[in-house]
This record gives sequence, C-alpha cells and structure tokens, in this order.
Amino acid sequence: MLVAVASAKGSPGTTALAVLLASLWPGDVALADVDPAGGDLALRYRGPDGAPLEEDRGLLSLGAAVRRGAEAELAPHLQPVAGGLDVLVGVSAPEQVAGLGPVWGSVARALRPHDRDVVADCGRVLPGAAHLPVLAGADAVVLVARPDVAGAAHLRERVAALAEPLRLGEPGGTPLGVVVRTSERDRRSADDLAALLASGGTPVPVLGVVAEDARGVAALEGQRPGAGRSTFVRSGRSLVPSVRDLAERRRAPEAVGRRA
Repeated sequence: MLVAVASAKGSPGTTALAVLLASLWPGDVALADVDPAGGDLALRYRGPDGAPLEEDRGLLSLGAAVRRGAEAELAPHLQPVAGGLDVLVGVSAPEQVAGLGPVWGSVARALRPHDRDVVADCGRVLPGAAHLPVLAGADAVVLVARPDVAGAAHLRERVAALAEPLRLGEPGGTPLGVVVRTSERDRRSADDLAALLASGGTPVPVLGVVAEDARGVAALEGQRPGAGRSTFVRSGRSLVPSVRDLAERRRAPEAVGRRA
C-alpha cells in the first residue's frame, strides 16, 4: 500500500503528517521522501548508532538503479533510523531532480513493494509537477491544509487540478482525502472545509484533524519519552484508520481483478 501525503500551498506540515502516519502505521512500513523541492529527512533523523544518514542512498540511488535497467526494488535504498523506522532519503536540492525525470513512473512502482506499506512525503504539489506519477500510482493521496481562507482556496484549486491526473471519481482512479491541520479543540473547520469542497462540485472526504502541536512533533521525531501522550500523536491515532480505509478503496478492485 502506498499513501502519498502532499500539500496545496506553503508548509502546512506535510512532512510532520507523513512522519506521524508512518510512526503509527500497523505492520511493516517505510517513510519515503519524494519532495522534488528537496526534503529534510536526512537532517531530521540519525541512524541507530547516531551517525548521519547517507544522502546518496535513497531516492537518488533508486533512480540510478532504474536508469541502469535494474529491477526497481525499494529495500536496498532504505536506511534505518533511531526508533526503528526505515526511510528513503530524498534529494537535498531541486537541481538533483532533473535526472529523475524519465524514471518517475518506475520509482512510483518501486514504492509499492509487496512486503511493506509506504508513506511518501510528496511536499507541495503543483500542476505538471515531476513527481505526479507517484501520486497517480498511490493507493491514496492525502492533502494537508490549514483551515484559513487562503489555505481553503489553494486546496480547492489543487483538488480541481488533480482531478484529471488522479482520475478522481473514475473506476480505478486514485482516492483523494484531506486532513486539516488545526487545534485539537477545533470542531468546525473539518466540516466547513468539506462543505466548501462539495460546493465546488468535487466532493472530497475530509478525513480528520492533525493537531497543531510543535512540541508533540519534536517529541515524536526525537523519540522522546511521553511523545505518545501529545495531542499531535493522539490526533494521528484517529487518522490512521481513516487513511487506510481510503487506500483500501483502490486496492479492493485490484484484488478482485487478480482473483478473476
């Protein structure tokens, strides 16, 4: 199962949500950084021994293997980090993405291995973005947005722009859901955002809220004691089942097709 996490505008916490989902995901899972603008997993994490992660072993090495015609297997390009999570390190600068252009489709297929699930941090998604094949090939795309006027407007525009590449609403299309980053006590924003999207003719489910909690984010990434009691992690526990259910919508027809 591949879940792609992205944003429509700015920095509403895409990486934090991807880390949260991967940390709470049941079963074997990997966290992949495929943000073409440059990711920071290599800066946020250290190896189990405290050593820095290898910047050249990750998305770049996977892309190089694909270009050589090698079988696109994900496992050799993952690195374990403190806390037990396996990560695919992304590019450190946008310029490094140029060489991946022709192989994004193969990279997307590699991110759906048979032995584990993958949560991919896709960063900001713009029309014509190089990594659109990853979103189109995902079992679910989760857009994270803030509930202010600007955030809602950009989200609405991005959902409309993704309708064709994701084949929204079509058989075999990629399911799309929205997560709102706001206060844990905010009881209205999720419903208001769902109504706004529906009024635009594109009913997209709002899966829930990820809590604004900077200390909780830092505690989870640093594997600090008490991280599991933060409002950030508590909000994530309620989101994971909704995200998995969304992804299963695409996987169910595929399973039927294989049995047939």
